[in-house]
Amino acid sequence: MRILLFTGKGGVGKSTVAAGTAALAAERGLRTLVLSTDAAHSLADAYGVPEGVVAADPVEVAPRLHLQQVDAQLRFQQSWADVQRYLLSVLDAAGMDPVAAEEMTVIPGAEEVLALLELRLHARSGRWDVIVVDCAPTAETLRLLALPEALGWYIERLLPIQRRLVKALRPVLNRAAGVPMPGDSVFDAVNRLHAELDEVHELLAAPESTVRLVLTPENVVLAEARRAYTSLCLYGYRVDGVVANRVFPQGSDDSWRAGWVQAQDEVLGRVHQSFAGLPVWRSEYQPAEPLGVPALRGFAASLYADADPLEVPGGDGPFRVTRADGGDAVLHLALPFVSRAEVDLARNGDELVVTVGSARRLLTLPPGLARLDVAGARVHEGELQVRFAAPDRAMGGAR
Repeated sequence: MRILLFTGKGGVGKSTVAAGTAALAAERGLRTLVLSTDAAHSLADAYGVPEGVVAADPVEVAPRLHLQQVDAQLRFQQSWADVQRYLLSVLDAAGMDPVAAEEMTVIPGAEEVLALLELRLHARSGRWDVIVVDCAPTAETLRLLALPEALGWYIERLLPIQRRLVKALRPVLNRAAGVPMPGDSVFDAVNRLHAELDEVHELLAAPESTVRLVLTPENVVLAEARRAYTSLCLYGYRVDGVVANRVFPQGSDDSWRAGWVQAQDEVLGRVHQSFAGLPVWRSEYQPAEPLGVPALRGFAASLYADADPLEVPGGDGPFRVTRADGGDAVLHLALPFVSRAEVDLARNGDELVVTVGSARRLLTLPPGLARLDVAGARVHEGELQVRFAAPDRAMGGAR
């Protein structure tokens, strides 16, 4: 099964590109689902589907093409009900107004998280050949894709301790604090959420799952796309291409358009340099907004031309381990556009903590590496390389 995620800075046309790619896949005879993790939910508008037709379950909008806009409230109640009930009881004991308490217990970004859980269910169903995900704008998407590992750290290390403490001290805490302490159902709900998000991470880090960056030829947009590429690689996700959207056509006699053509050409040159090795598909400004399945399908056919938009890229992905001379091991992590000075490394037991700017990833080392010490590190040609050696050969940590 092929999974394609589309993301980019808000307003670059990623929903149009995602909708068109899904329509093209369905025309090829593939059972295709397109869903959105963006709270704006503009896919139905793009396909020209009337309000009320799209429901919480997939709806067929063309042969073999199904659209779903996740019902966040319904999925939230199903996945978070036990935790919400506990939080409401705490706020009630504190004297908070019930309506305000209800609002306080809704997690910011819950809709995007639950859309990923919906993706997991569809991937496990075996019903689809292709799933296309119209993601939220870049920053929200990166926070979302980092969530499984971040929550995993909390679940595996802190939650068992808290659970034991609460169980032992619940009678005392109930009397002293005057509010109810969480029961096993609350901890079980958090554990269940973690297990489901962990499955999502494995699913999206698989070779058949890739992220496609959508941008417009503008310097600010390109800068954000470069940062997104770095962060996606850091978290282990594969980027398989870039869509340059809304490109002005060449050969205009209008001086205003000619100025834009020249400015865009300069940025497009930097796009090809920045994403060397990745396909860059261009889409010129359309004479009219592509709305409806036929128009979107034609838009995508023109965008990809003779290329296969569903091709699974080869290669090792952003993370791999090789053997070096003398029996040492080298961990390779793709980090495009990053210098060694921007990378901070720390070792914590069987984990390697990699920090790049405000992004941080805790890499759980394979057993073969966990037994070794860090002997050195460097960033070379867009790749972080960390050398591991036996304790008697290591030189005392990353440099």
